[in-house]
Amino acid sequence: QVQLVESGGGLVQAGGSLSLSCVVSGRAFPSSTMGWFRQAPGKEREFVAAIHWSDGNTYYADSVKGRFTISRDNTKNTVYLQMNSLNPEDTAVYYCAARYGLDVPRTFYDYTYWGQGTQVTVSS
Repeated sequence: QVQLVESGGGLVQAGGSLSLSCVVSGRAFPSSTMGWFRQAPGKEREFVAAIHWSDGNTYYADSVKGRFTISRDNTKNTVYLQMNSLNPEDTAVYYCAARYGLDVPRTFYDYTYWGQGTQVTVSS
């Protein structure tokens, strides 16, 4: 069983930064894709970024490209999401997700494992 635990959310002013972490435990996950999604009230869960555990290749939604950076530390089984230049539209619950394989779908239903989510609130 794979478990994902996010941390690092909080309240920040517009223009500020936050860093999220996702610790992965359970079964080994070498050939997999890790993703970050977010869900604002009344909206569907949307893709933010993804990374391959194996080669570190990264993928971003257009809305966060240039502001957010996804990374991973294989020795700590942890995936990070560094978020800079935050704006109120980034306010949402952020979820860590995982799936086997190196495809990078941008739809939430294509990911198998999920964390519990962490709230990010950006004030104007």
